[in-house]
Amino acid sequence: MGRSRPLFSRHPMPRQAYICHEESGLLSVAKNILNTCNSVRIFALYGDLGAGKTTLVKDFCKALGVAEPVSSPTFSLINEYAFPGGWVYHFDFYRIKREEEAYDIGVDEYFDSDHYSFIEWPERIPSLLPPEAAEIHLTVLPDDSRRIELIY
Repeated sequence: MGRSRPLFSRHPMPRQAYICHEESGLLSVAKNILNTCNSVRIFALYGDLGAGKTTLVKDFCKALGVAEPVSSPTFSLINEYAFPGGWVYHFDFYRIKREEEAYDIGVDEYFDSDHYSFIEWPERIPSLLPPEAAEIHLTVLPDDSRRIELIY
């Protein structure tokens, strides 16, 4: 069980930051991130409660062409959505107590599937995150806008 995630790299990882003043602007951010990270399939979303992680995942799904309603998998741990290019797996690990709970649902098989995985609360499964996962850090600013930092 477990994957090691490097704490630092000899080569700095590319970063991009976006400021989003309105929720409607998140779709543009999601499209930009997908275009920037066109070979990345695993995205780890970090941020406090209410920072906009689920809303951003909804916009990733919309950008990919998911037709069905997207909701938070807080109680089920994972929701699966079909889109024209395959599958989207949306994880929410807020309620897990131990990494083994994620391992028990086969999270490593999802990550190895080459389909999109969007992970809320990835800090709850640090040793299970693949090193190739892009990080998205969401921060609520004093004016209620969002700072979204992409590290890939």
